[in-house]
Amino acid sequence: MITETELMKGFKYVGKSIPIGDAEAKATGTVRYTGDMEFPNMLYAKFVYSPYPHARIINIDTESAEKVPGVVKIYSYKNTPKTTFNSQVWFLGQNAIEDQVLFSEEVRYAGDFVAAVVAENKKVAEQAAKLIKIDYEQLEFVINPKKAVPFFNVEFKCGDIEKAFKGDVFISEDTVETQKIHHAAMENHAVISEFDPVSNKVIVYSPCQIMFSVRLIVAKVLGLPLNKVKVVKTVMGGSFGGKQEVILEPYAAFFAMDLKRPVKIEFERTESIRSTRTRTKTIGNVKTAVDKEGRIVGRDIELLLDTGAYTSNGAVISMAMGRKVFRLYKIMNQRYRASVVRTNTPIAGAARGYGSPQIHAITEINIDNTARRLGIDPLEFRLKNLVEPYALDPSGGPPLGNIRIIDCVKKGAEEFGWKGKWQKVGSGGRYKYGVGMACATHVNGYYGAYQDFTTMTLKMLEDGTLILNASLHDLGTGTTTIMKQIIAEVMDVDIRHIEVPEGDTETSPYDVGCHASRVTHVCGACAKMVSEKLREQFVNECAKILGVTPYEIVMEDGFVYTLQNPDIKYSYGELASLIQRKNHVELIQTITYESKDNPASAGVNFAEVEVDTLLGLVKVKRIVAVFDVGKAINPGMVEGQIHGGIQMGLGFALMEDLEIDEKTGQLKSDRFSRYNMFNAPEMPVIDVFLIEKGGDLGPFGAKSIGEIATIPTAPAVVNAVNNALSTYMCKMPLKPERIIAELKKGR
Repeated sequence: MITETELMKGFKYVGKSIPIGDAEAKATGTVRYTGDMEFPNMLYAKFVYSPYPHARIINIDTESAEKVPGVVKIYSYKNTPKTTFNSQVWFLGQNAIEDQVLFSEEVRYAGDFVAAVVAENKKVAEQAAKLIKIDYEQLEFVINPKKAVPFFNVEFKCGDIEKAFKGDVFISEDTVETQKIHHAAMENHAVISEFDPVSNKVIVYSPCQIMFSVRLIVAKVLGLPLNKVKVVKTVMGGSFGGKQEVILEPYAAFFAMDLKRPVKIEFERTESIRSTRTRTKTIGNVKTAVDKEGRIVGRDIELLLDTGAYTSNGAVISMAMGRKVFRLYKIMNQRYRASVVRTNTPIAGAARGYGSPQIHAITEINIDNTARRLGIDPLEFRLKNLVEPYALDPSGGPPLGNIRIIDCVKKGAEEFGWKGKWQKVGSGGRYKYGVGMACATHVNGYYGAYQDFTTMTLKMLEDGTLILNASLHDLGTGTTTIMKQIIAEVMDVDIRHIEVPEGDTETSPYDVGCHASRVTHVCGACAKMVSEKLREQFVNECAKILGVTPYEIVMEDGFVYTLQNPDIKYSYGELASLIQRKNHVELIQTITYESKDNPASAGVNFAEVEVDTLLGLVKVKRIVAVFDVGKAINPGMVEGQIHGGIQMGLGFALMEDLEIDEKTGQLKSDRFSRYNMFNAPEMPVIDVFLIEKGGDLGPFGAKSIGEIATIPTAPAVVNAVNNALSTYMCKMPLKPERIIAELKKGR
């Protein structure tokens, strides 16, 4: 449990565990999600999906479906735009392979879109969709990424990799496999679009992560200028990266523009699992060279990424993963090579951590295995090789800033009791016990790869309340609450007097969206700067009203007074209204902030497990999690993110798997009854500790937590299981049948 008193020194609002603003509304079911929204004269769309992993459509017979009362129109490749696009593009001019269209004659995975029925109600649409008869020519398909041909390759390196593996060094090699998983957000994918006949404008209502990306792709597909597409960000019931990409919005927008009526598309859970996006499957071979002193002198990583049926984020994720492997250990000779393939499987895309959970699973399992092969303590092995504060990225990426991974590891080891547990495990009969650990690092935006900037406007109204106009998308992580705390701290005003509304692409300033762990570090820095500018303006205008210099003005707890007369206090509202009426000034400031750093967030998980060697079941008994967050703006929300991240990491390690039958191409786990996740009764004891050293350019020194929270958990658990069983299992998830099969090998 985080001790708040240590985090709140010197601050009134920053460092306090203020509840998320919409928590009560979400808990009581009064929030209005996109699926709850109704428009007059609204239509409903239902898709028809390919039953085959790869096929050519020979004929579509819609005659029976069209006769169903209430059917308005049926869409397929025959009557929709053929414009190609990539669903992950978020800014104009971004280089991306465009290989998707709304509907194609060739379907590439079981679950690909074939047709859509638009009807007066959802029931009619579903009924009619079942009556559409489709003739297919089945084509050869590929499920195993090892059998696919790469379409994109990337390489990053530093030092002399060949020389590092020569001479008197110990070489440790592993091949680690990670699986596709489902995001499992509370809210399924949904969108509503309508057409405004007066302005000839398409309006899209979407719980998206990047509304300007939605505008861009919808405009491209429909052949419209950007000013004819308006995107309104609706309340989101979770994403975890699954709503970063533009999936349903172009369809709803086209249907609405064509029919001149509002159209809703709302997915069921099976559709969200099968026909949206997944985490990218990877197969990674890693070789590590260690000298006699236990220092890592070289590492060579070769990675295969399966992006599914379409390119999506595949190429970008492979590059992002490559940049992250250079930022955790002091390895001066390193090479990363990745190949991306397409398979006839559900499309992979952005998922919490954006490749970091996979690459850290690969490298951290190898780190533990290497230490065990050498017969040394994995903790001491890491401490000898971990990066130190203000280290440089040897691959040429942004400096690491005040990274405190060593502090995290030392604190975690102490709280976990590592020295008393390591090497005292694995004994016993049916139940064996093990401990493991894993470190991780992650980004704070994407400075170094792209320009990372945002614009915000902060306005004080005549009653002294404040409104922040920004393109913020709260994924359920408390984004708007964080911004309010930052503003409240600078303006010295109660957080209840600050409003941060949802944005839209017409009235909100441009921003590249809530992804890449950039929101607190980049958007928060902008919120702090615009607050400081507004404070300066307010002080100057108050000085004019009160007839003193700005240096004599004091702002405190929503009141203003002068140094000469501290007993005479004016509320912000009193002075704001006087400034408006007498000075004829609007209290408003706009700032564009461009990030100029990308420090490394860092963290470690220590895991303790019990393995049932008869049934192959793993019980995770305890997780100690320590993260370097720079400064916790809201410790309670930070802890919540860490708990949620650990839950996802546990599933990644042990049970979650979008497994596909290689013979049929069919998804085996297309609903929650077949898709196993960690539930509350299965969760371990979790102890969270924060390292707060600041030192970087985020607001008050803050760094990201939302994505890194899930990264070290899976390898820590895998390492603990291997420690318990004296095995070297490297294929995730560690399902019972895999554990039993591994144990049988040793008998």
